[in-house]
Amino acid sequence: MKKFFGTGVALITPFKKDLSIDVDALEKLVNFQVDNGVDYLVVLGTTAESATLSKSEKELVKETIIKANNKRLPLVIGIGGNNTLDVVAEIKNTDLSNFDAILSVSPYYNKPTQEGIYQHFKAIATATNKDIILYNVPGRTAKNMDPSIVLRLANEYKNIIGIKEAAGDMVQALKIIQHKPKDFLVISGDDMITLPMVLAGGAGVISVIAQGLPREFSKMMNLGLKRNVDEAFDIQYQIMESIDLIFEEGNPAGIKAMLAILGICNNTVRLPLVPATNELNEKIKNFINQLNS
Repeated sequence: MKKFFGTGVALITPFKKDLSIDVDALEKLVNFQVDNGVDYLVVLGTTAESATLSKSEKELVKETIIKANNKRLPLVIGIGGNNTLDVVAEIKNTDLSNFDAILSVSPYYNKPTQEGIYQHFKAIATATNKDIILYNVPGRTAKNMDPSIVLRLANEYKNIIGIKEAAGDMVQALKIIQHKPKDFLVISGDDMITLPMVLAGGAGVISVIAQGLPREFSKMMNLGLKRNVDEAFDIQYQIMESIDLIFEEGNPAGIKAMLAILGICNNTVRLPLVPATNELNEKIKNFINQLNS
């Protein structure tokens, strides 16, 4: 379980200007993460614009990351949705041999009851022996997963090993941390409150900003896990502005703008998303210049 402590990164999918997948840029991105201290990689999460990828494109993304990673870091694969039967079928029909866990988002759009959310994840947990990380992101799903349901799932299914908690609600995170089983991982899905969550007993983060600032964010996480509070917050305050910037015009447009400035990929996204504006690009460029000065 220690493999999911620290900094996980939700990888983007780099596109060429013609909207095809930029394999070279994706390889470069993986190496950038590995070389700068990230602890594990999340493949085909929502930050990867997975909703806009065809089945064959998803296979290409998986193959590229598996090859570039070359078993250096643990890999988590995103498999989720709002049709439980489809999610179960996808899990059963996916070669999971190169992945250490599945990240599965709470059902979106349908707005199920808490019991519906429980039954959804029960169906997933009983369909596979692979470790599962729940993903609560009510800002996107329109429905919060109550701590009571998270704890019920954590206690009843051994292969539900953690949650990516992205409600942005520190009190809710504390309730889960307080009552969770000993080995259950509470992983931040909100970059801004990751450090406080870790200091409260969280396991780390599945991050967006760490993709652009892997060295700085990983250092902050390691300091936080070691309880070096003042040093950790020094880094938090250095990078806080960038977290607001990359989400100012939506994800992953902001992080792709940062990665383009860093020379890793271009800033192309697929509709209905549009690239970051010139104004935001300038702000991100100024931030990076100040950080490196």
